[in-house]
Amino acid sequence: MTDMEHVKAAILKFRNDRNWAQFHNPKDLAISISLEASELLELFQWSAGDCVREEKHSEQVEELADILIYCILLADTLNVSIEDAIIAKIKQNEEKYPIEKAFGASTKYTDL
Repeated sequence: MTDMEHVKAAILKFRNDRNWAQFHNPKDLAISISLEASELLELFQWSAGDCVREEKHSEQVEELADILIYCILLADTLNVSIEDAIIAKIKQNEEKYPIEKAFGASTKYTDL
């Protein structure tokens, strides 16, 4: 079992042990991802630029874990292979952002 499979199994066991799958429809999982992302964003509010706030590092890790857990649950609910989805998206982004145009640029692909 790969590390990712082990993590997914642990998440699903936690959910299933509590009979929470009944609440995990795509809409509510997507909402939960957004809510947890907002909680992560709040930890950076009123900080200087993009700095990492060391005093809030453990909270940042917890919120990031919540986001990732909900993403794994949503992928499971939608029957999506996380690995396949990520590889497909990277290939798509490679086409949108060819190195010769995108290297060192933060410009959106439509403006390259």
